[in-house]
Amino acid sequence: MTHSFTDKPQKRASTNLYIFLSAIFLTNALVAEIIGVKIFSGETLLGVPPAQLHLLDDFVLDFNLTAGAVIWPFVFITSDIINEYYGKAGVRRISFLTAGFIAYSFLIIYAVTTLPPAQFWLEVNAKDPAGNPINIDNAFGMIFRQGLGIIIGSLTAFLIGQLLDASVFQYLRKITGNRKVWLRATGSTLVSQLIDSFVVLFIAFWVFGNWSLKQVLAVGLINYIYKFTTAILLTPVLYLAHSAIDRYLGKEHADELANEASMSSFM
Repeated sequence: MTHSFTDKPQKRASTNLYIFLSAIFLTNALVAEIIGVKIFSGETLLGVPPAQLHLLDDFVLDFNLTAGAVIWPFVFITSDIINEYYGKAGVRRISFLTAGFIAYSFLIIYAVTTLPPAQFWLEVNAKDPAGNPINIDNAFGMIFRQGLGIIIGSLTAFLIGQLLDASVFQYLRKITGNRKVWLRATGSTLVSQLIDSFVVLFIAFWVFGNWSLKQVLAVGLINYIYKFTTAILLTPVLYLAHSAIDRYLGKEHADELANEASMSSFM
């Protein structure tokens, strides 16, 4: 079999695209895990009263979300794009790599929080802007150091969610072919994140924490509603990304790459 001189530039372009998409995926997933320690009020952000949803008997819930949820939808989109052009193998590769880097990051963060603080650093940061006394080293540790249960829960939910997303995406692709990108992307996200939303809370706060099963189910439901909504709202972004990739690789090469990804996922 002979190869034209254009094969190398095309292969280089597809490799560069995978590296670029992987970098977006890894960066967003890593940042989401680090900033996830902050919980914010969705109602206050939108300027509306607390939802005060009565779920599961007497448990009242508002739309309080982790800060990591803000950028997590971009992880979904990037994962689906990688799946479209590089198949389940491409998603698995970057998912395991990302999980490894997240674990490494938590290890380094934990290590630096145990370092003894410099005295002058404590002194120059002894008060907040309002003049209230603070311990900057204690604040640093509280913000960056997450519990073992949260780390294990996050990594487990991340891997289960990504691997399930990849499988459901290719299953739907087998049914739809090259049509209905929105269906396989949104459908795979809705299925995988249904599992992800509850696994992380169950491990982190029920197995390792002191939440009741009722609280886990209620908060998991709120997280899933958010992910469900953003997955649908971000569908146009998915089509824009596909259009940009078609222009970058060339429509013919992009279709060839997608077809190879689809066939390899079911071999």
